[in-house]
Amino acid sequence: MSGGAGLVSLRRWLRRQLRQPTPERERLEAAIAHDDPGEVRRLVERLPFTEGQRRHVERLLSAWEDER
Repeated sequence: MSGGAGLVSLRRWLRRQLRQPTPERERLEAAIAHDDPGEVRRLVERLPFTEGQRRHVERLLSAWEDER
């Protein structure tokens, strides 16, 4: 798995947004660990994020994909 800045930023941001270790957070972390941005996108769509948060996570996902 790549350890690029985009991936690190995504992981940190999601942990701040999802402070409690919920099943959703665990699935997100597993998708990140398996280098699966598509699954991360699908999971994030189900979470109650604001439009601003969604745009931010989209930028982080794009940065991760660019680093792959």
